[in-house]
Amino acid sequence: MTGFPGVPRVVRGGFVLLDPDTGRPVRTVAFQFNPDSLTRTVQPQGIGPEPGDRLEAQRLKGPPHETYRFDAEFDATEQLDAPDAHPVEARNGLFPVLAALESALHPGVAQLLAEDRMAALGMIEVAPVEAPLTVLVLGRSRVLPVRITEFTVAEEAFDPDLNPIRAKVSVGARVLTVDDLGFRHKGGLLYLQHQQARERFAGLVPRTPSDLGLPSL
Repeated sequence: MTGFPGVPRVVRGGFVLLDPDTGRPVRTVAFQFNPDSLTRTVQPQGIGPEPGDRLEAQRLKGPPHETYRFDAEFDATEQLDAPDAHPVEARNGLFPVLAALESALHPGVAQLLAEDRMAALGMIEVAPVEAPLTVLVLGRSRVLPVRITEFTVAEEAFDPDLNPIRAKVSVGARVLTVDDLGFRHKGGLLYLQHQQARERFAGLVPRTPSDLGLPSL
């Protein structure tokens, strides 16, 4: 709680993991500190690999490929100064929050054991384990279904039991679109909502060539 009543409350970003069958949240991991910066790359999906095709030059075959890269930092040193108020961090350091983040990348033990049982029963083709749907939340205007493509943890300090107490997590994520998930999937609906918000933002920008000093174009 800040001692300055005029300071606005900072909204924290993070990840929400949704059950792949029901679409309900199963885990939420908030960033302790919001990223200082992020890099966003948008690669359009045009038609035809060769330039000069007049019929296809302006056509798009689907949503662009969009990726995010950012660093999220975590620090448990302040919590360790008050172990009674923060018993989880005092006993485990940052292991819980790091494990929660990594749960988006690992199949559960129960899923692995179920696959092993099916294989032992002679099932020739076992469907791959379906991971939770990962949703990247960067404020209300950016709620995106993503697939984490890069995940690097730099553990920078430890307590006497070698629990990490300061870490930087470097994340790369690709936005999942209706091409990946379909229009009726929970993630597909989230993507469409995000795209609608983007179109509303674009509508706030001046639209006429006169804003660029041109009488017409």
